Amino acid sequence: MTSPRTDHLIDLALEEDAGLGDVTSRAIFPTRHRSRAFIAAGHDLVVCGLEVAARVFMRVDPALKTVLVAHDGDRVKKGAVVLRVSGPTASLLTAERTALNFIQGLSGIATLSRRFAEAAAGTETRVVDTRKTTPGYRALEKYAVRCGGCANHRSSLGEHVLIKDNHIAAAGSLSRAVRLARAAAPHVAKIEVEAGTIAEVREALRAGAEVILLDNMMPALIRQAVVLIAGAAVVEVSGGVRLDTLRDFAMPGVDVISVGALTHSAAAADLSLTLLPARRSRAGTR
Repeated sequence: MTSPRTDHLIDLALEEDAGLGDVTSRAIFPTRHRSRAFIAAGHDLVVCGLEVAARVFMRVDPALKTVLVAHDGDRVKKGAVVLRVSGPTASLLTAERTALNFIQGLSGIATLSRRFAEAAAGTETRVVDTRKTTPGYRALEKYAVRCGGCANHRSSLGEHVLIKDNHIAAAGSLSRAVRLARAAAPHVAKIEVEAGTIAEVREALRAGAEVILLDNMMPALIRQAVVLIAGAAVVEVSGGVRLDTLRDFAMPGVDVISVGALTHSAAAADLSLTLLPARRSRAGTR
């Protein structure tokens, strides 16, 4: 998952962490000093961000050589090596923290996403993310969600129409908001409407919404809404869905459950870099 945008994020991160140089590593290790290291999992996890981490090492110093031992999306056990790197010691240590920040954050999202995907297994409901992502990191974080087995909701405001409560309040009514959006939006854009009550579900149906988002409804109310919609629109559920309650919401008739926690509440995974003992050689001494 590398792109010019990813390179830009890496460059910003490196400028932030090592823009003035790594005074410690440069003071201790001469240019010719070489080391080998590996990144390993500190607990069972779904790994993600390996190519990004490899890109960090390369952008710090092209002389750093990486080998990916695992692939993004792999489930790995505690202690498993996922990446090896070798090259100039000072450069390796300069890149260490930034590489780990990327891989730890993305692996945390992928690991949590895998838990949600497994919780929804056997149902007809897909679990998707939201736009609650770290600013600038949306593409990477949504990639991590896919690596974990869940799917993506829209990536930007330009992908389809989603009329939320504040749009409705400002427009004056749900029906008017739908009418105005349908008149001005591209003909290929679906119209999704947020509904928090059964009355709003009825209004969304009358307005011809293609997708109805049942917002912060409890399962009993969702069942009523599903019966009322009766397949006339895609049903999305959002709000208040936790890993331990997911199965209560993933009922027949619910097509999608959107979970902001996949990205905004995923704990960073435990991965660390271990430097191997130096080899005795003239090249490794002053």
